[in-house]
Amino acid sequence: MPSLPAFGPTSWRHVVLTLLLALAAALLCVWLHTPIPWMIGPLLATSLVSVLGVPTESWTPFRNTGQWVIGTALGLYFTPAVGSLVAGLWWAIALGIAWALMLGLGFGAWLRRLHAGHLAHLSPAQLLSTTYFAGAIGGASEMTLIAERQGARTDLVAAAHSLRVLLVTLTIPFALQFWGVSGLDTLTLGLRDVQPTGLLALASLTLMGALVMQWLGRANPWFMGALVVTMVVTLSAIPQPMSNAAQLVIGVSLGVRFTPAFVHTAPRWLASVAFASFFMMGICALFGWALSAATGLHPATLLLGTAPGGIAEMAITAKVLQLGVPVVTAFQVCRLVAVLVLAEPVYRLWVARRPA
Repeated sequence: MPSLPAFGPTSWRHVVLTLLLALAAALLCVWLHTPIPWMIGPLLATSLVSVLGVPTESWTPFRNTGQWVIGTALGLYFTPAVGSLVAGLWWAIALGIAWALMLGLGFGAWLRRLHAGHLAHLSPAQLLSTTYFAGAIGGASEMTLIAERQGARTDLVAAAHSLRVLLVTLTIPFALQFWGVSGLDTLTLGLRDVQPTGLLALASLTLMGALVMQWLGRANPWFMGALVVTMVVTLSAIPQPMSNAAQLVIGVSLGVRFTPAFVHTAPRWLASVAFASFFMMGICALFGWALSAATGLHPATLLLGTAPGGIAEMAITAKVLQLGVPVVTAFQVCRLVAVLVLAEPVYRLWVARRPA
């Protein structure tokens, strides 16, 4: 397990107060019957108070544990029958990957064209790397690290990804609730009952999987390690309070990014990212609808599978609203892997082909 951080009393107080605020916001959203209340409430509350300058803090091991729990819970949906269904959708998943890559390239090119004058202090190479990696769909932290290696302005890259994920996470669940779609999932859990002994064994195995993924340097190791292990070994269902707590800490980890400094960093850049995020949500919805007609799956499932949001957030939405968890997870995981594998090589190829 990760070692305890060298927090002082003030830091610990900030962590505890942030969690209490998040819990109150989650309970309020439960009372208001909002979609995915245990993530939406903490995300909204912490982002709002953080922007106002109130000191908030997220402890990384809490976020990792939340991803570990969610990865384990999602893996329970991958029964042999579901695995066969997902395997039969390989062509649709491949189309989703190609769509995401082209969308990211287009987003980055649009940002570069729009901000070429506004970011004139950047060299052409810096402008290209900044806009290219800011436009990539998926792998927010990994894209920021790669962008740093390529000399980009990492604050703009990180801001673009954070704002896009925030807007998608807040918009799509409410849109689905307004649409009236939920509880349509015919793909049920392989195991519904909580078995104390099995839960302990499952926790041990998934922890090992997460640590191995972390040792290998894989993206989202706590989510991916737990997911892969649970797809193979199913020993117990996950208690609902544990799943709720995981959603809460993930919401907090997203919300604390939105500090006053974040808001004051290149407002024109943030405005263009917000506009593009809503535009991408719209055209991704159309793309998902087209895939739905071709596959016979519900449009809401493909909307979540192709949405330009984060893998954990979209999978949690699918789980809470029961909208095809394995299909959404498969689309999002395969897209993430493709983006991580291809983003930097494509960038290098692009740079090599550009005039000096």
